[in-house]
Amino acid sequence: MLILGSQSPRRGELLARFSLPFKQVASSFDEESVLFEGDPRAYVLLLAQKKGEALQPQYPHDLILTADTVVYYQGKIYNKPRDREEAFRFLSELSGHWHQVFTGMCLIQGTQKHQGVEETRLHFHPLTERQIRLYNEHCHFLDKAGGYAIQGTGSMIMDRIEGAYDNVTGMPLNLTRTLLYKAGIDLWDHLKPSSC
Repeated sequence: MLILGSQSPRRGELLARFSLPFKQVASSFDEESVLFEGDPRAYVLLLAQKKGEALQPQYPHDLILTADTVVYYQGKIYNKPRDREEAFRFLSELSGHWHQVFTGMCLIQGTQKHQGVEETRLHFHPLTERQIRLYNEHCHFLDKAGGYAIQGTGSMIMDRIEGAYDNVTGMPLNLTRTLLYKAGIDLWDHLKPSSC
């Protein structure tokens, strides 16, 4: 059985597009316990790994897939905002600039571990205070790294993107496919007729 160690609905929805059986559970690992030390790649990899390791005692014989996504701009990490004002500050700082989104993923089974990182660059339109307030009023932001989502109407804040779109939604499919393949699972064998 594949365990998807994430409470993200978007990650569950993406994996559900395949016929691969999986169970979605939240990891108990405290993300706040890991300090950012300047390297966003190392940071998301460590968080993904720790989330998986926290689930191992409960699922010692299963494949455990975990992920962590962060927004990175000018040496600073933007995790999930704590409240509306922090979400406003995040978008104010990212407005009109390029930033990066990193997703670290980890696949664990017993002593075997496979990891990888996906990076995407985004440029935001210059946003007015009113636009940011309206976005925060009408869109869910508390569970999103950087305080935004580019799917749906959230795409209005984005001007350009370089790299994988699905990485910004938290589940880069090609990296997921690569990690599962290393564990002997080929996602191509699990395509559903409705997945294309």
